[in-house]
Amino acid sequence: MIIKHQRGRGNKVHLLLDDEYKITTDINFWMDNYIADGTDIDEEQWQELVDGIHYKKALNKCADLLSRREHSVKELKTKLLRTVDETSAQKAIDRYMEAGYLDDEHFCESLVDYLYHVKKYSANHIKQECYKRGVDGDIVKRVLENFDVDNIETIAHLIENKYSSKLEQENGRQKVIAALQRKGFSYSDIKSAFYRLEQDEF
Repeated sequence: MIIKHQRGRGNKVHLLLDDEYKITTDINFWMDNYIADGTDIDEEQWQELVDGIHYKKALNKCADLLSRREHSVKELKTKLLRTVDETSAQKAIDRYMEAGYLDDEHFCESLVDYLYHVKKYSANHIKQECYKRGVDGDIVKRVLENFDVDNIETIAHLIENKYSSKLEQENGRQKVIAALQRKGFSYSDIKSAFYRLEQDEF
């Protein structure tokens, strides 16, 4: 099989076998793995080149996604599999985990902190959000135990800062309770928060 290359737009390089287009890579990869035009290569050499291109693509995609926000391992792999094969995706993930840039426990801690302090979610809602992102149950349990989420304090904050005007409406209390239950808070915790606010215990 005779290999040739053609420059594409930007830093793209198109590779051809026997004058038929096969795959696109970037100029950095091609310079590191350069093969002169007209070289006769076998199937094993070609497959090694293709695997390298896919792995480089997976690494680049990881870098792009992680530069935007933290991801769980499962989240990242799901996104990688949209554009690269399973083997390349797993190799890239393993590389980023080894380098310390991908850590489900750290991701979970950051997510819990955001959902609790910023979004004001209940402990149960936080747990479900973590599960939805593919974080292992043992990690979620450990992080939540160390975090000390206080549902009643969160409810009181929401009542005072988000739902105070709604309380003045007709059936306002019932509407606020329903809204809080939709956020995952239990009726008993909501009742306790109302009681503490009425007793001015916060």
